[in-house]
Amino acid sequence: MKRNDLRNIAIIAHVDHGKTTLVDQMLKQGGAFRENQVVAERVMDSNDLERERGITILAKNTSCVYNDVKINIIDTPGHADFGGEVERILKMVNGVILLVDAAEGPMPQTRFVLQKALELGHRIIVVVNKIDRPDARLDEVGDEVLELFMELDATDEQLDSPFLFCSGREGTASRDYNTNGTDLTPLFDTILDYISCPEGEEDAPLQMLVSSIDYNEYVGRIAIGRVERGTIKLNQEVMVGDYNKTKKEYRGKIVSMYQIEGLQRVPCEDAKVGDVICISGLENISIGDTIGKFGEFEALPFVNISEPTVEMTFSVNDSPFAGKEGKFVTSRQLRERLFKELLKDVSLRVTETENTDSFRVCGRGEMHLSILIENMRREGYELSVSTPRVLYKEIEGELNEPVEQLVIDVPENCVGSVMEKMGYRKAELTHMTPVGERMRIEFLIPARGLFGYRSEFLTDTKGEGILNSIFYGYQPYKGDIPRRNTGSLIAFEAGEAVTYGLYNAQERGSLFIGAGTPVYEGMIVGASPKAEDLVVNVCKRKHLTNTRASGSDDALRLVTPRIMSLEDALEFLAEDELLEVTPKSIRIRKRTLNNNMRAKERSK
Repeated sequence: MKRNDLRNIAIIAHVDHGKTTLVDQMLKQGGAFRENQVVAERVMDSNDLERERGITILAKNTSCVYNDVKINIIDTPGHADFGGEVERILKMVNGVILLVDAAEGPMPQTRFVLQKALELGHRIIVVVNKIDRPDARLDEVGDEVLELFMELDATDEQLDSPFLFCSGREGTASRDYNTNGTDLTPLFDTILDYISCPEGEEDAPLQMLVSSIDYNEYVGRIAIGRVERGTIKLNQEVMVGDYNKTKKEYRGKIVSMYQIEGLQRVPCEDAKVGDVICISGLENISIGDTIGKFGEFEALPFVNISEPTVEMTFSVNDSPFAGKEGKFVTSRQLRERLFKELLKDVSLRVTETENTDSFRVCGRGEMHLSILIENMRREGYELSVSTPRVLYKEIEGELNEPVEQLVIDVPENCVGSVMEKMGYRKAELTHMTPVGERMRIEFLIPARGLFGYRSEFLTDTKGEGILNSIFYGYQPYKGDIPRRNTGSLIAFEAGEAVTYGLYNAQERGSLFIGAGTPVYEGMIVGASPKAEDLVVNVCKRKHLTNTRASGSDDALRLVTPRIMSLEDALEFLAEDELLEVTPKSIRIRKRTLNNNMRAKERSK
């Protein structure tokens, strides 16, 4: 059976190449909104964090209708740390739209997502987006995309993929870059003509692969996936199991079923081959499971998700300010929240440690874990996290470490400072090409060499540099890389920071706090330019006398403190430091708070 009335596609691209903006226009021109409906920009980025940061974090389903054909669209993240989201949803679709920026061309994540799509044999529509950019390089970008196809061993059919030229913001597309389109009709026509429609046996026993999990307080877990074979009906008795037989098969009943139309989930009575649906009522269902016909169950294989490369220790907050700002502070609550995250994030790993108050959390990168921490603190959790560490592997008796492919785009006058820092961090130069008035430099760098570099990079390039990285593979250990060449300014005693104490402390380094901030002994209040830590008394008040001296009572001027974001704080952390995260505050502290105890530990 062929479903000519249906197409399932995913939009894949590097971060910030315009996927979500293009989906906005596809929904508008596909009739998903009323004519007078007010629609926010990047409507698919529904999560608060996504809207604030301007990035897509979670893959999301939507649909529109063109010429009586329903097009299910999946908007995917572009950041390398959320690659697991892309890997699993590619099993739901029959083809992909590969979006490439008209100026930047193919970037690291473009290669990663394209490779996954080619491996699954999907048909590709190449869309060169942002053609209205003044620095667009349409000819060169087209050649670069074809070179990438050849490097990734694309088949002859995939090499003949159609090319379209779009402006996602304007909602136009054309087949020839010399002519400006008026709407997205050429894109819709290409989807209908080139992307194959879903096929399957409608009368065969049911098979549905779960590619995504949502959660609702009222109905519990909601499984999202595509019907691969047969028909599924409301209130039907089904079997649930997985291909690798890691858990026992069990019976269940479909309590509610929805199809996705535009941005809404619409209840339905049944679904056929190719339909992307949401189902509730199946307890303990997880990503990679197969829902099949009771009595004739046959599990489907699931894609192998790439392994995590970075770990952190999440533990209960034990600072002097513990429990003052958070709603969930116990190890039981922390454990429940972390294991709940595993249900919908296939790239995450959580294991318990010997200490009942701490958990080892492994992810795809610093951003992957920092988004989890940010979501937890917004939900009212209070916790402390360790510095990020890479996960080493022993291969043939030799210690290996994760290596990242790093692409840096900088003005020509910044190349020297970038090269100097890369050498210090054991990076290996692989490619260097001019792109307009800028230089694109590619390196292979140990993943640990990138810790703490992003903010330094922005300073070195005066905010003009673009830095992107993606996991490349494991290589032999490259040797020691110092994590940080600056020390910390540590609070001497508990109390409230005052202007007089801060004025004396700011001569020793840059401060992270202002007057009136509560501090405790062992809390880090600033960065020292020297390699060693310094203890400062920011609570020290001026000794008052009844004699006034000329000039000594002038107003003390404080330098504006550097307010650390969550990512900045994680980059700053040294091995003997922890990050205290609460719904209202982010504080950096020493593991051992007592100054005398720390001095004894250092002298051992």
